[in-house]
Amino acid sequence: MLTPRLSLSRRLTAALDASPSRIPVLLGGCGSGRTTVLQQLRERLGRGAAQFVDVERTATTPERFLKAVTAVSPFPVADTSSPGPATARAAFDATLNFFTRSRSAVSEPATFLLDEILELRTFESFPGLRRVQHELVDALSSSTNRFVLTSRYTARALRLLRDRSARFEVIHMPALTTEDTLDILGPIARMPARGEIADARTDAHDADFMSRTVNILADGRPAYVRALVDELAVMREHGGPGSADAIGGLAALLAPDGRLARQCGYSYELRLHRARGYGALKAILEILGEEEQLTLTEISQRLQRTPGSTKDYLSWLEDVDLVVSRQKRYSFTDPLLRLWVRLHCRPVEPTEEDVVREVQHYALARVPPREAVPALAYAGVEVSPEERKSWGIIEID
Repeated sequence: MLTPRLSLSRRLTAALDASPSRIPVLLGGCGSGRTTVLQQLRERLGRGAAQFVDVERTATTPERFLKAVTAVSPFPVADTSSPGPATARAAFDATLNFFTRSRSAVSEPATFLLDEILELRTFESFPGLRRVQHELVDALSSSTNRFVLTSRYTARALRLLRDRSARFEVIHMPALTTEDTLDILGPIARMPARGEIADARTDAHDADFMSRTVNILADGRPAYVRALVDELAVMREHGGPGSADAIGGLAALLAPDGRLARQCGYSYELRLHRARGYGALKAILEILGEEEQLTLTEISQRLQRTPGSTKDYLSWLEDVDLVVSRQKRYSFTDPLLRLWVRLHCRPVEPTEEDVVREVQHYALARVPPREAVPALAYAGVEVSPEERKSWGIIEID
C-alpha cells in the first residue's frame, strides 16, 4: 500500500526530476517531520549531489551565513582566499549567486535542501535588504538548479508564494497514519508487560488498538508519536499493571519535567516570539485553552479589549499558525499544545493529579467511544454515568 509518507517521497523525486524541475515547499508545524524528510532525501541523492542547509541555525548575518554555507558545501566554491563581501547587501547577493549558479563536481545542476527558509527574514534588518524573501524566491525560480524548501510557518509561506512562479509546489506534511504508527511501535505493540502471559490470539487486536490510540492521542504528529512510543517502551521495560497504557504515558510526558512538556513549551515560545503583541497573544491562548470555538466577540469580551484590537491579535496568532479560524470560530491548530497551555500556563506547576485529570479529559474527547471504554477502564479513569450511557454501555447492578 502506498502510504502518505511513501507518496510524499515519490512526489519529491518526481518534482526534482521534472524538466524544468519544480520546487517543492514542505509546510508543517513543529515535529511534523520536515527536517527528517530533507535529510532522508539528501541520503538518497548522495551527499556529493545535494547540500542540506539548516537556515534557522545559520542565519545570523548575511556575511556569516555565506561563509557557513560555502565552508561545508560539496559544490566547488570559486575563491575561498578573498576576505569576502564588504557589505551585507553584497554578501546576500553572493549567497543568491551561489545557490542559483553552483554546479556539482560533474557539472550537473546542484540541489539545495533549505530547511526553515523563512528564517532568512532576519536579514531584513540590515541596510539594503528590505525584501530578502521576495528576492530569494524570485532568484530560485529563475535558476536551473534544484531546490526543496521547508517552513513551519504555513500562513507566512503561502502569503509569500502567492502569485509567484508556478515552479513552486506547496506540499503540506501529511500526518502519520495508524499503519505508520504501528511500524514505529514495532514489537512494543505486541510485547506483553512483565508478568503477563503472551496470547497470540489477542496480539493483532492489541497492536491495532494501541497504534490507533497512540495515533489519535498524538494527533498523527511524528514527534509526538515518537515521544509516546519511547515512553511506552520504558513503561514496558519496567512492567507491571497498566504498562501498555498510552493515556498514562501521555500524562508522564506532559508532567513538568516531561519530554512533551518541554517540546510544547519550545514551540509555544518560538512562535510567540515570531509574532507581535506577546502578552496579549498569551492571554488569548489561555482563553482558548479554557474554551475553544469562540467567536471574535466572545474572545474580545473575555480579553476586555475592543473587537478591533482583538482581531489584530488573532491575525498575528494565525500568522504563526498557533490558532485557526473555521466559520469565524477560533481554536488551537495543535490540540496537544492546547493541553500544554491548560497545564503549564498557570502560576504554579501542575500537580500529578492535575496532569492526570487534564490528560484523561483530552483522551475522552478524542478517542472514539468504542476504543475509549477499554482504554480508560484499563487506565483506571473515573467516568460519569452520562458518559457511560453515551458509549452505549448498560449498567447492571
